Amino acid sequence: MNYVYILECSDGSFYTGWTNDIIERYKAHQAGRGARYTKSHYPMRIVHLELFEDRNEAMKREYAIKKMKRKQKEKLIEDSLKIISKQRIMISGGFNHEQS
Repeated sequence: MNYVYILECSDGSFYTGWTNDIIERYKAHQAGRGARYTKSHYPMRIVHLELFEDRNEAMKREYAIKKMKRKQKEKLIEDSLKIISKQRIMISGGFNHEQS
């Protein structure tokens, strides 16, 4: 599996990248080994994540996101957080049973 991700950095900036191992890549970014940009802009959290079967598709998507203006990236992040919140509600709703 291939991932395209957006990191929010400590200064509020965004970093976009792709990887085939999101956990190891995030650890590398936090250790200052992930990319030149994240060495000086400490990554705080992953704010957007997309999955791709094909590496080339992931790379194309990374490129497309990198070309976006900040407002477009903020909208992308906001939309993905809405989806996550909706899924959490649906999941937690499934386990919310009243006892008799």
